[in-house]
Amino acid sequence: MNWMQVEAYLQHDDRCVLPLGSTEQHAYLSLAVDNILPSKLAHEAAEPLGIPVFPVLPYGITPYFRAYPGSVTLRVQTYLALVRDLLDSLHEQGFRRILIVNGHGGNSPAQGFATEWMADHPGTQVKFHNWWNAPRVWEKVQATDPNASHASWMENFPWTRLEGVAMPDAEKGALDLDRLRLLSPTALRNYLGEGNYGGRFQRPDEDMQAIWDVAVQEARALLDGGWIE
Repeated sequence: MNWMQVEAYLQHDDRCVLPLGSTEQHAYLSLAVDNILPSKLAHEAAEPLGIPVFPVLPYGITPYFRAYPGSVTLRVQTYLALVRDLLDSLHEQGFRRILIVNGHGGNSPAQGFATEWMADHPGTQVKFHNWWNAPRVWEKVQATDPNASHASWMENFPWTRLEGVAMPDAEKGALDLDRLRLLSPTALRNYLGEGNYGGRFQRPDEDMQAIWDVAVQEARALLDGGWIE
């Protein structure tokens, strides 16, 4: 879209989507997994409704992965300042119903911040959607295979794989998340290894498409309903 098209859109609708991501290790998958997934999901959910999707914010809060080359992190205060500026800009333009599609668990401080921001901007609504553990998606994931976590099969879609990179034909036991949270970046890498938190590295594409279809439907439902008039 160009700016004139956005201006025309705002004459009849005030909804938009802001994807949040992160650039970080995902074992054998792309470093951009957490950018690819929320962006693609947002576009597929919003397209039939004609709702604009802004470019994904490609950096997030991921200090624990600093020992993995290519993992780039922002400080919490920096990140929240960025989110504030983005929401302020969207509000100034005239957007009043904003769906944030988040692709990275480390970005959770932004969820609490969004509630604070709304209190300072009466009349503007922000929905914060962690797509991977939303109720319907998580139910589908658990029904498919309960051993699922970061960088495992549950993030292994055809669009997050890298050409020429083979996946191990193995299942990794679930790791001790409480222990993980206490480790330094170097100690975390030593404990974690390739980066998978637990589960198989890949499942059949038909399993992944079934989960993706649920994810798109769940996000679209948030865009299409539940707003306060």
